[in-house]
Amino acid sequence: MKFNIALLAGDGIGPEVIDQAVKVSDAVAEKFGHEITWKPALTGAAAIDAVGEPYPDETHDICVASDAVLFGAIGHPRFDNDPSAKVRPEQGLLKMRKKLGLFANVRPTFTFPSLLDKSPLKKERIEGTDLVFLRELTGGIYFGEKGRRDDRETAYDNCVYTREEVQRLAKKGFELAMTRSKKLCCVDKANVLETSRLWRETVQAMEKDYPEVEVSYEFVDAVAMRLVQWPNSYDVLITENLFGDILTDEASVISGSMGLMPSASLGSNIGLFEPIHGSYPQAAGKNIANPMATVLSAAMMFENFGLADEGKAIRDVVNKALNEGIVTEDLSDGGKAYGTNEVGDWLAKNI
Repeated sequence: MKFNIALLAGDGIGPEVIDQAVKVSDAVAEKFGHEITWKPALTGAAAIDAVGEPYPDETHDICVASDAVLFGAIGHPRFDNDPSAKVRPEQGLLKMRKKLGLFANVRPTFTFPSLLDKSPLKKERIEGTDLVFLRELTGGIYFGEKGRRDDRETAYDNCVYTREEVQRLAKKGFELAMTRSKKLCCVDKANVLETSRLWRETVQAMEKDYPEVEVSYEFVDAVAMRLVQWPNSYDVLITENLFGDILTDEASVISGSMGLMPSASLGSNIGLFEPIHGSYPQAAGKNIANPMATVLSAAMMFENFGLADEGKAIRDVVNKALNEGIVTEDLSDGGKAYGTNEVGDWLAKNI
């Protein structure tokens, strides 16, 4: 098969980890007889510096014309430390999600047997954890009306959802649950928020279409607590944008390192695949960043193409590297630490 893939390296460690994912993807393509054409494009602070816009039209055109987008990270301290900045790298990410129609963020959380002791949670709490969050990406408080009044002494952010937005996200959740253990949890705050009540009644109305799926409804604060107590009691969870943003970062530490967790953002036509970590500018250019989350995001990309064997090949080689200690300094425990590019080279060679 032939694929055109938009390559958005972004900022900070983004270019370094993306390079390793490209190496591994090319090795997989060679092994299984595929052909990948990579289409580099600017986004984030790098795009602001070049053209003054974090998600330029040229980048959007490249993404639309591609079969998938492989994305690194965006963000730069000079924008973080300037509250008055008119244009920010993160605006590019929100714009990209909206323009590409990427409404479902798929965030798996799973454990690696060789790394159970690295988690901040007790081994017996997390062993066997394998859950997936589906976070709604293009609605809610991030996209609602916002502003200041009373001489800028009062601020407001409106959270708005339509039934259609909830239905399309919940549909993906039900469908995913059917391929797993047929358990779905809708996370909301329906005792307080009207948007959450809309979420709950919409999902309840959809239950009849998926009679095999066991559906539960939990308040977001209860889920935040249970994630660190009994994470393996969950399978597929669906929730709105802000709740999902917070809960998926909480869940990410279960594995022991944010540098290991991949993600996908899906819409009707195209998928974007990215590590869950940020741009980590302090590590940029030092060849110490962990590339495995980006590499595993490439595995999700192949799987989204329907190429399960290719995705499994990547997951297997990552597990092999972890078992053999071919890791960057964040996982080395004072032992030998490999450089970002050395890990990428090893993974590609061992595909």
